[in-house]
Amino acid sequence: MSSKAKKMIRLGGILVSGVFVLYGVVRGEAGIVLNKAVNICFECIGLG
Repeated sequence: MSSKAKKMIRLGGILVSGVFVLYGVVRGEAGIVLNKAVNICFECIGLG
């Protein structure tokens, strides 16, 4: 595979992942993930 093809695949992957991240932020998923992470951390250290 040529170097140019590898760069295009890499760029495409970065763009697709960026679109999915933005989609999740628009849907409010970032807050849900943060809430779950906080709950897990509290449970691990025994505060929950």
